Amino acid sequence: MKIGVVVHGPEIVDSGYALRLLEFMEDYGEVKARLGGTMGRTAVIDSNLESRIDISQKLLPSQSINLFCQEGRDIIVLINYGKSSVTGQAFGCKVYSHCHPHTPLIQIERPGEEDGSVVAWRTDLQELATEIASKLGLTTASPLEIRDSLEKGKPCLKINQYICRNIAGVSPGENIFVNGIVVGRSTSPEVALVAEEGMITQLRGGELKPHGVEKLGKVDLEGAIIKTGLLRKSRAKPRIITSKKDDSKLMVSYLSHAAEDIYRLRNADMVVTVGDDTTLVAADILYRFNVPIIGITDGDLDKVVEQGFKANGSMVVELESGWDDIIGEKIFRELFKGNETIEIVNMENFKSKILQIIKKNTPHYQVTYT
Repeated sequence: MKIGVVVHGPEIVDSGYALRLLEFMEDYGEVKARLGGTMGRTAVIDSNLESRIDISQKLLPSQSINLFCQEGRDIIVLINYGKSSVTGQAFGCKVYSHCHPHTPLIQIERPGEEDGSVVAWRTDLQELATEIASKLGLTTASPLEIRDSLEKGKPCLKINQYICRNIAGVSPGENIFVNGIVVGRSTSPEVALVAEEGMITQLRGGELKPHGVEKLGKVDLEGAIIKTGLLRKSRAKPRIITSKKDDSKLMVSYLSHAAEDIYRLRNADMVVTVGDDTTLVAADILYRFNVPIIGITDGDLDKVVEQGFKANGSMVVELESGWDDIIGEKIFRELFKGNETIEIVNMENFKSKILQIIKKNTPHYQVTYT
């Protein structure tokens, strides 16, 4: 039997269960694994599992599943470690709704927990799902009951241009991410996002972050990817790997959006990052490739990872509130000339040019070096 395993999220990797489940599924046939989603990629690198889990493409979980279908896999196993059985099973249901009809999908959810479960999203796979659950010491969950529960909870109400989307499994004090952008923070376990004409206008049960909403812009709230809490909870030891750089050139890239594919910048010599969260996430990822950053921030930081790292040679400039985007745009126009990547002669000279732009526009800033 040819088996495709889709690995989702950093927790399933950091917990050690990704590798254990890959080895477990090898008892059933030939296994091929790939990542579904983006946040698990750093965890795969830190665990030195690139040879076991394909992280070469930036794919949504449903895209990874559909790709396995196209490759003729007999069954596909989605492995995930959600915050709770409710959120994990709801995630599986949403993923399956975006897959090709009749996809042979089994989900293994929260394998290390008492509420861990196995779900056969196609009915003819129930016997296999029951066997897997028994061997792993997990329970089985019914797709019909999961769908009924979600339907009763009315996860999304849509009336013309008005959409209200409830968010399950939230704890007070957690970040609310929409398509990778922090749009607010929960103050209650009952949270809902409201969008009118494509713009988020309310965060019921929480505090809206206007700057995040502005960065996000118009969004299809019904189909958006929503996450809560930290992007990565574990305090894993980062693994430094050698990237392929052209020693004859110094290449600097510009990044203003944390939801973009940061890994494509792994061969840059330096990256200019704009925004607190973008700087934190990008610095942490690029640390693994020994790429320093120049961060343009304004102190409006949301804790999106448990701990963050910066490569030696990094520089972070903290401006007054609201100035990071303004200065970032000036740097992009004046130094990058509207290009994402430019070639420079001297790194320290480039840093000086950035500081000159900042000095021209605002007297209030602080610089820290790594």
